[in-house]
Amino acid sequence: MKVLLIFLSETESHGEVPLYEAVVRKLNNLGVEGASVMRGVMGFGKGHHVHRGRLFGVSDDRPVMIMAADDEARLRKASGAIRELIPDAPMLLLDAEVL
Repeated sequence: MKVLLIFLSETESHGEVPLYEAVVRKLNNLGVEGASVMRGVMGFGKGHHVHRGRLFGVSDDRPVMIMAADDEARLRKASGAIRELIPDAPMLLLDAEVL
């Protein structure tokens, strides 16, 4: 079992929909076993700009992470298709153990 982590910003979009939604729908269409989107409270990337939520829920472009779980072959295939949507987004493929 492997886990694919994809890091985005909350305000990024693909056409009319949030980019994280477009990515999850693509993962689903590719037959990936499961995926979830998690919104971060605060974070930064290689540009060292801190992203966070502000007072009253107003966004300062909070970080978003997509976590997808499946076997390595399917996630590697999916990551190639996802790269078309997000050519510069950081993605990690990690080992996971089902308990």
